[in-house]
Amino acid sequence: MPSANTATGGREPSGYELRVRGPIGPTMMQAFPTLAVSRNGHDTLLTGPFLDQSALYGVIHQLEALGLQLLEIRRLPTGDPRTTRPIT
Repeated sequence: MPSANTATGGREPSGYELRVRGPIGPTMMQAFPTLAVSRNGHDTLLTGPFLDQSALYGVIHQLEALGLQLLEIRRLPTGDPRTTRPIT
């Protein structure tokens, strides 16, 4: 029986990598304080753990509201070291 006192029912957070077109400056990155940022060619990668799908959708909606173009969402393998701080 899942734990009733955790947001994920006792499950590990899922790690995701979101690829966004172009660079994201420091001002816009303030909208995503719990995500790690890195550059990959001309694109920006936002990486981090998400407690559930609603947290992931929240970041997707933030990207859209800021006018950023989401190119790809990739789920990271379980146990990936980039999934240490869950986004709620």
